[in-house]
Amino acid sequence: MNIYLQAAPVASFVFVLTLITSLFAFYNTNVYGKLMLHPYSVSRGAKPWTVVTSGLIHADWAHLFFNMMTFFFFAFSLEAQIGSLRFGIIYFAGMILADIPSILKHKDHFWYNSLGASGAISAILFSYILFDPLMKLYIMFIPIGIPAVLFGGLYLIYCVYMSKNSRDNINHDAHFFGALAGLALTVLFVPGIIAHFLNALLGRG
Repeated sequence: MNIYLQAAPVASFVFVLTLITSLFAFYNTNVYGKLMLHPYSVSRGAKPWTVVTSGLIHADWAHLFFNMMTFFFFAFSLEAQIGSLRFGIIYFAGMILADIPSILKHKDHFWYNSLGASGAISAILFSYILFDPLMKLYIMFIPIGIPAVLFGGLYLIYCVYMSKNSRDNINHDAHFFGALAGLALTVLFVPGIIAHFLNALLGRG
């Protein structure tokens, strides 16, 4: 654990804080009402902090597990590559930017709430893809690795489709816009990343 703290202190803090906050919410449901994103309220100036706090809680164990597993595999390595400050900005700015479209889309829907770190984690994943576009990603029930750049493209298409057609109570808009935020912020903060990405795709070490 000390190795992670030294190499990626921000990722370590976020990982532990999200676990603690999510577990606390599982056993104290009043926490959800205070921390989850309610676009109707936020659009009217109430509880603006929930654009961040909603990313620290999760709906259930499966939601928490898959988000934290993805975070674990990519966040620590990304912070070691780009530095703690830039990592922290990408994570939390990605979280906020991922929520803005949902706030605008659901500002008149009093029944709608959103929670989970998926937007921020999409930002981290897609930031990482720019550094290693040909790494193999493995998806449940698919025995072969998928190149990250192909996975990323399919993921964005899937998010757009599900946003328009899904009734599964998952905020696919947050996934999509979090991913775009991660890409945009990485290009902004890391000079030469586009050239690196293209060279990696073309096999130019």
